[in-house]
Amino acid sequence: QVQLVESGGGLVQAGGSLRLSCAASGGAFSMYTMGWFRQAPGKEREFVASISWTGGTTNYADSVLGRFTVSRDNAKNTAYLQMNSLKPSDTAVYYCAASRSGGRPSQQSMYDYWGQGTQVTVSS
Repeated sequence: QVQLVESGGGLVQAGGSLRLSCAASGGAFSMYTMGWFRQAPGKEREFVASISWTGGTTNYADSVLGRFTVSRDNAKNTAYLQMNSLKPSDTAVYYCAASRSGGRPSQQSMYDYWGQGTQVTVSS
């Protein structure tokens, strides 16, 4: 059983940056693909980014490509989401998730474990 805890959310002005962290425990972190999802008020949860267990393969939603960067430190059992040039439309609760699947999983059903989420609010 893998436990995931997100941190780093907060309130930021448009154009600003935040870095989210996802600390994992209870499992072999380095064996999981890690993903980030978000859910805005009144909307369904959507894929943001994923990173393979080696860190060599990443995948991004078109809406964040070029602005967000996903990374991981297997020695620290932590995944990160660096978010730059934030927009009000990025306002959402951000979740990290762990998947046993390889490749570039972007569907929620492909993820086995989820964190509780961290709120990101971008003001205009």
